[in-house]
Amino acid sequence: MMKTCLSIAGSDPSGGAGIQVDLKTFTCFEVYGMAVPTALTIQNSLGVHEVVSIPPDLFEKQINPLFEDIPVDALKLGMLFSHENIDRLHQTFIKFKPPRLVIDPIIKSSSGFRLLEERGVESLKKLLFPFALIVTPNLKEASLLTNTLVSSLEEMKTAAKMISDFGPKFVLVKGGHLPGEAVDLLYDGETFQTWKSKRIDKKVHGAGCVLSAAITACLARGHSVEKAVEEANRFVHGAIRSAVPVGKGAIPLNLFY
Repeated sequence: MMKTCLSIAGSDPSGGAGIQVDLKTFTCFEVYGMAVPTALTIQNSLGVHEVVSIPPDLFEKQINPLFEDIPVDALKLGMLFSHENIDRLHQTFIKFKPPRLVIDPIIKSSSGFRLLEERGVESLKKLLFPFALIVTPNLKEASLLTNTLVSSLEEMKTAAKMISDFGPKFVLVKGGHLPGEAVDLLYDGETFQTWKSKRIDKKVHGAGCVLSAAITACLARGHSVEKAVEEANRFVHGAIRSAVPVGKGAIPLNLFY
């Protein structure tokens, strides 16, 4: 039987991030992809211009029928945008107990546009992190989640422990913006594991979305968290290395390399 993945995230009309790139990534890993938008963005490769939230009632109505009909093998949360969306998801998860939940805690765009309202950050930690199998913040997101500076490997370890206290079983702190080598750090509540890769000098768009979607797909296919992270890292590195511009700004990953 075909494995299934559901992405609940923002819509990126440029196709480089959000539910659009999640669905592409799911296809690359040969899983059946589904998607529910949390918000509509007005953006292109040059940046985000505006975000319009899906009304909470409509957002909730999209999700429940899926769980009632189609088995979901793994679920990814990306940009949630509002406290109301988080609260509706919390109520849904109490009822449907999400399997293999991956949370990519998107708070701001790379250009600095706010993608999760301020009070939504606390709601995300309190209401949704306890359901998560793995949470995948980058350095800036880890800083915002912990109210600390995260700019070194030791600070990544401290942040991972702090985020773990909110309830996820695993925390992957992505160190793509560290000076020198890019280092991703996985914490399982007791031990750390790292993945290092040579930095590729490209301004890309959607790498975090692709990584978390790839992890979700690998989990749906039955991989352990460690194996899923390893496979997703390999996939993203190749997609960045082969990425080519499609617009005037940041470069989307080439998922078909």
